[in-house]
Parts: sequence; structure tokens; C-alpha cells
Amino acid sequence: MISFENVSKSYHIRKFRKDVLNDLSFVIPTGCSIGICGANGAGKSTLMRLISGVEAPTAGRIVRTVSCSWPIGYSSCFQSSLTGADNARFIARIYSKDIKHLLDYVEDFAQLGEYFHQPIYSYSAGMMARLAFGISLAVDFDCYLVDEVTAAGDDRFRQRCEEALHHRRSAGTLVMISHDPHTLRSYCERGAVLNKGELVFYESIEEAIEVHLHNQAS
Repeated sequence: MISFENVSKSYHIRKFRKDVLNDLSFVIPTGCSIGICGANGAGKSTLMRLISGVEAPTAGRIVRTVSCSWPIGYSSCFQSSLTGADNARFIARIYSKDIKHLLDYVEDFAQLGEYFHQPIYSYSAGMMARLAFGISLAVDFDCYLVDEVTAAGDDRFRQRCEEALHHRRSAGTLVMISHDPHTLRSYCERGAVLNKGELVFYESIEEAIEVHLHNQAS
């Protein structure tokens, strides 16, 4: 279970304050699959970073009784001067995973070829996303957070992503952000819409998509 209790998030930039999330209170039950809709800049990625613990809220409290992945596709968890393999090695140590097994899995899954042993700063955005995806799946989390990463790579890689995500969804919790309604329908049963700092949940992903599209047209 993941619980938000009166959570707000603001950023201060050069005397300018931007309120992204306003007094959110909700619970994400264990074992559910939720798709989050919202316009660009609505704060979806910020919400995912808060759920994962990558960022802390400005106010309120977040309680996690399950282990969460970092947002898949979120590259700031990597040290850019290290290679992809070195970053994977470091994360294996953090989570007490067998280093060789994790390296073999990530190298096979991410399909980075010789770049796996090159510094992260030489990677394209797609390569970074594939590395993050591979490392996330190599660690057994209770909840997987996915931020628009299934488009990275060729058809074979996307197929592997889909198979892996469907397997993780069947065995745990999945929270996904995507601008593609078809992707959300494929993975998610429930939905939520983030609009003007407020998050509203719906019983079906279809209803959430309809509300989001209505908001966009208004």
C-alpha cells in the first residue's frame, strides 16, 4: 500500500514559486494497476518521483508498505561519468543482488551492445531509458512505476517491455503515466486524472481517459 496524507509539492525558482500538487490524500492498494492521465506540465512525473521516494514532499506525509521502483525512464538515478555496467553494479550492491546475475540480465534486456560499457553521458535518451528499464526489472520490486518508456527501442525491445510489464502487473502493483490511451488501456484497470494540482481517481481507466480528453478539449 502507498498512502499520501495531505501531500503538497512546490518548487522555488528565482523568487518564483510554482505549486505543482495541492493537499493530495489517497491510497494506492497493493495489487492494482493504475494509469495516470494529465496534460504536459500537470505534475505527473513529479507525482511519480514522490511515490518512489526520489523526491520528498513540501508538506504532508507519504507512507509506503511496499518496495517501489524508481520511475522507469528516470535517468537521474545514474552517475553519468560511470558506465552503464558500473551503474548496474552499484545498484546491485544497494539492493543486495547477485552482481553477475544482474549484469547479465540488464545487458541482455537493454540491448545496449558495446555502450553498456561506455559512460552514461554518451547515451541517447532512449538508451538511458532502456538501461533504467532493464535495471528496474532486474530488481524485484512490489510496485513498478512506469513513465512513458515503452516506446524506447525497436519492435523487439518494445515487445519484451510489454511482456515484462504484463508479468509484473499480474504479480504486483503498477502505476503508469502515458499520453497514449491505447497503452494505458493495455496495462491499467483503474485510472486517475491529475489536473490543476488535484488528483481524482476513477474506477476504470476508460473513464479517466474520457475525463482527461474532455479537459484537454475545454
